[in-house]
Amino acid sequence: MTIDLFNKFYLDQEQGGYFSHIDPLTLDPRAASMGRNQARKNWNSVGDHAPAYLINLYLGTGRQEYADMLEDTFDTIEKYFQDYENSPFVQEKFFENWDKDQSWGWQQNRAVVGHNLKIAWNLMRMQSLKPKDSYVSLAQKIAELMPEAGSDRQRGGWYDVVERTKQPGEDFFSFVWHDRKAWWQQEQAVLAYLILHGLLPSEDYLKHAREVAAFYNAFFLDHDDGAVYFNVLANGTPFLMGTERYKGSHSMSAYHSTELCYLSAVYTNLLITKQPLDLYFKPFPKGFPDGILRVSPDILPPGSIKISSVEIDGQPYADFDALGLTVKLPDTQERVKIKVQIIPTA
Repeated sequence: MTIDLFNKFYLDQEQGGYFSHIDPLTLDPRAASMGRNQARKNWNSVGDHAPAYLINLYLGTGRQEYADMLEDTFDTIEKYFQDYENSPFVQEKFFENWDKDQSWGWQQNRAVVGHNLKIAWNLMRMQSLKPKDSYVSLAQKIAELMPEAGSDRQRGGWYDVVERTKQPGEDFFSFVWHDRKAWWQQEQAVLAYLILHGLLPSEDYLKHAREVAAFYNAFFLDHDDGAVYFNVLANGTPFLMGTERYKGSHSMSAYHSTELCYLSAVYTNLLITKQPLDLYFKPFPKGFPDGILRVSPDILPPGSIKISSVEIDGQPYADFDALGLTVKLPDTQERVKIKVQIIPTA
């Protein structure tokens, strides 16, 4: 139903991409009541489908329509978001016809560093589903440009929002508000450089991944009260002012933190160190119409991983497709605990 909603009201059938807002009464993205959001598109409305839900939806169902939606999303990013003749950062805000919107609200002509890294990370995920030279080229370009443009090369970690262009006489891209570092942007850097190194081995990629992981582990984890700080100062000191002192808020939940832990383990074990990965499931009876549990932990290169063993409630279970990464669920009226061990094929 959510996909139907997106495709019926948010999708631009003529010029591609998804609108960022629709009028709550008329459901019209072009309504004058939308003000500065009238007929607008942006990174979040186009690219965030993939990491927020769409890749997991495809992994859980295997349905081609979701693979097609993913491909359309990444083709749109590759086609319209690049702006390298003007800036090392992608363009993030657009009018309906894909002209640049560089006067919108707080964004103006500014870059969110983590969005660039997020694009590189998700392009490499998509590359394993629908290989295209254009995906790899853009991901590599972002990976090469971002360290000097958006990271702290002295103390480690990645900055928040910076100007997309330098003013005459400037050596660096100016901070928009502050030099703080947000937890979620570190996640994007870790995952981007881990998957890049896993698929296109490079000591530079591995170095960047380890550096940001070290900064995150040293300064973002709250060892006294648990969870993860929202922001830290440039030197790593937690920033505990206003709503940013909370571990949960309108913009912070477990999503980026748990995703980081989970996918870091997936990429490290299955792509880099070549170690087994144990996954646990507890599906509802009749929760999958075809009775098939799809256990691929992420979109990884075809044939690169397989199931080595399955247990149900602690007992060995043999009804699975090792290379297809599926388990045939038993016919039961109660939830069962399923342990699946995934291993690299080489």
